[in-house]
Amino acid sequence: MLTLNVNGKPYNVDLPPETPLLWVLRDQLGLTGTKFGCGLALCGACTVHIDGQAARSCVTPFSAVGARKVVTIEAIGQEKVGKAVQAAWIGLGVPQCGYCQGGQIMSATALLKQKPRPTDAEIDGAMAGNICRCGTYTRIRAAIKQAAGGQGVGS
Repeated sequence: MLTLNVNGKPYNVDLPPETPLLWVLRDQLGLTGTKFGCGLALCGACTVHIDGQAARSCVTPFSAVGARKVVTIEAIGQEKVGKAVQAAWIGLGVPQCGYCQGGQIMSATALLKQKPRPTDAEIDGAMAGNICRCGTYTRIRAAIKQAAGGQGVGS
């Protein structure tokens, strides 16, 4: 039995230690905003934050998380940067089908926490591992810039 800190709450998890964090979040904790895409950490749909860093939950054994803090899309709007990113996403109408957007928002938020005023190249680098089948990349970049510039992320 291990205790995970997810979205500020402790959860006791009694599963095989190699169980991917994604399945703990979705099947055990009912946090279904984190999506399964490829299962190989290539698409970004399963992105969560572990101690503030973007991480692919589909390939992260939950036992490797330990006492570190996990934040999912369900709670990212409680943070200043996450709230700014979500507002920009809505304001610019970024999602189409929406499937990848949780992972996109998590990656964008992690970027803005590390680099409050990212360049286009930094945005492209941080978001490169997130695939959007609907092709909303231009709007994603615009939303990241809007969140960085207009919402006081760097203050």
